Amino acid sequence: MNATPVLRDEPQQIFRDRSEAGRTLARLLAHYRGDPDVVVLGLARGGVPVAWEVAAALDAPLDTLIVRKLGAPGRPEFAIGALAGGGRVVLNDDVVRALRLTAEQVRSIARDEARELARRESAYRSGRAPVEVAGRTIILVDDGLATGASMFAAVEAIRAGEPKRIVVAVPAAPESTCREFGALVDEMVCATMPSPFLAVGHSFWNFSQVTDDEVRQLLATPTVGAPAPVVDPVAVLRAAAIEAPAGVPPEQALAEFLGDARIVLIGESSHGTREFYAARAAITGWLISERGFSAVAAEADWPDAYRVDRYVRGRGADGSPAQALSGFEQFPSWMWRNTVVREFVDWLRLHNDAQRRAGGACAGFYGLDLYSMHRSMRQVIDYLEQVDPAAAQRAKRRYACFDRTSDDDGQAYGFAAAFGAGESCQAEVVRQLVDLQRNTPALGEIQDGEAHFDALRNAWTVRDAEAYYRAMFGERVSSWNLRDEHMADTLDALLRHLDRPGAPARIVVWAHNSHIGDARATEMRADGQLSLGQLLRERHGDRCRSIGFTTGSGTVTAASSWGGDAERKTVRPPLPTSLEELLHDIGLPALFLRTDASPEAADILRAPRLERAIGVIYQPATERQSHYFHARPADRYDAIVHIDRTTALEPLYPGSRWEFGTTPETYPTGL
Repeated sequence: MNATPVLRDEPQQIFRDRSEAGRTLARLLAHYRGDPDVVVLGLARGGVPVAWEVAAALDAPLDTLIVRKLGAPGRPEFAIGALAGGGRVVLNDDVVRALRLTAEQVRSIARDEARELARRESAYRSGRAPVEVAGRTIILVDDGLATGASMFAAVEAIRAGEPKRIVVAVPAAPESTCREFGALVDEMVCATMPSPFLAVGHSFWNFSQVTDDEVRQLLATPTVGAPAPVVDPVAVLRAAAIEAPAGVPPEQALAEFLGDARIVLIGESSHGTREFYAARAAITGWLISERGFSAVAAEADWPDAYRVDRYVRGRGADGSPAQALSGFEQFPSWMWRNTVVREFVDWLRLHNDAQRRAGGACAGFYGLDLYSMHRSMRQVIDYLEQVDPAAAQRAKRRYACFDRTSDDDGQAYGFAAAFGAGESCQAEVVRQLVDLQRNTPALGEIQDGEAHFDALRNAWTVRDAEAYYRAMFGERVSSWNLRDEHMADTLDALLRHLDRPGAPARIVVWAHNSHIGDARATEMRADGQLSLGQLLRERHGDRCRSIGFTTGSGTVTAASSWGGDAERKTVRPPLPTSLEELLHDIGLPALFLRTDASPEAADILRAPRLERAIGVIYQPATERQSHYFHARPADRYDAIVHIDRTTALEPLYPGSRWEFGTTPETYPTGL
């Protein structure tokens, strides 16, 4: 349930290519547009396509600065320094000493690179003199920095020309390199700081080598006086946004947006924000009562949610919504045992009561998640004991495999099975699932379809959970994908189960943005990560619609560590260049924005931006690393609801840490 991977340990592709990286940088440098003293210099060759986009957006002249890396003898890819125009050499003295290079060896390397530098100067400029830098603001652009040797040489070469101001701008660089240049130049702009940083190319999907011909063509293409108008992204999105009081869009706008969708995915950017839950409940209530939706499928465990389903259909033993929700005992209990969900469950029970009196169809409440391995085993056995005692004994023998390794702890089982410290139960859970499926027709004759469907989904959950817990101790992406594939398969099974002749099922999905958004539009795609939203788009096309939720600031219910107490924490203001900052700047308390509202809006929202994700854990001290990632909102969601200031979700049984304090507004400085 922790939708936020904390402190990722793999580099991620962010930009499609150098041109898109340049457009992203241009937005961060927009304050220089209209300044007649600005000159943009792209480091050849890779920096020139990036610099062209920056120069065109700023309506500034473009030129190139040629810098040659000085490679170590026998290892040319290993830089010992760099050479810039005018014979400026910058050396990494530590590397030179470590390699025990003589002065003559360094001079020889520099002479060879000087010849190549002169050739490129002649080839790129076609006799044109370099742009004058004295007294001007020089923006030095490259496609990224690793050690920064080439850019150090470029800065020294430009400084010798006595500019008014030196700005360095790159799409990607290590945080340490950005800080180092920040102390060296007047302004340092790093669009992204991947961690860990392995190579510049890891930040691009397309990092093909730039040719001399491409450089010549770009330098010959004017950037000053370009006809493209200046686009104010805030103004464009403000014109496209619709006011959505309390996060609930007007019914007409919602109806036009949803069309005849069978699946509506409604997200949240935290698992502890009251307004997200309340708006989602209000939208869902309208979909059920006015649009004929059949069920809610939540990012919740199947057995716990099925208990709620029994209550809202008037079939269970629970006497109140709070009792029906009491099955959600495991961390984080507040995710479903909270005041907003209690009110929604109460409403759904009353709605279904009225439907039964009128002879109409009831709406259900189901879980999609797979953390209930042992509880699901018990549900399978309990069901079989009622309908087929012999089958129940077979199930007990098969599931007893887990008793020898895990003691009711899925993670302990996964650890033991993954590292050979215990028995793998994979074969046993598959046998049990197959056994239950094969006996479906016979069992269906003696027990109602709902009970058998519940048992079958629990058996599937055991099978998928067993694979998930084994995968937890391998690649993180593998376990994530197993989980979201399970959710997608469960939803498809629900659609088939709830379909009626002439009345196909329609389901609302409640889950974190990390699940309902399309993973192909995030940097996680590079790892091979997929998502529930992606899978449903691939399977159902336009019959699936997704709404992401975001917020600017406020409070949130979250823990400080896995298994910790619920705390009411202060949400820090959004980071610069983030989606949340952009939506905050629109100036509406709450808004609804279709990502295809206009071609201009779609173009703005298709560019990569930081996006925040708070799961059940919130770590403000490491917010950038722990809770932000890059995404293309227009490709990730069909629409966005932004509620600018939000409050913490109230647990049904808040502890003292939630009741008596919030993280100070000045956290983590304490000032």
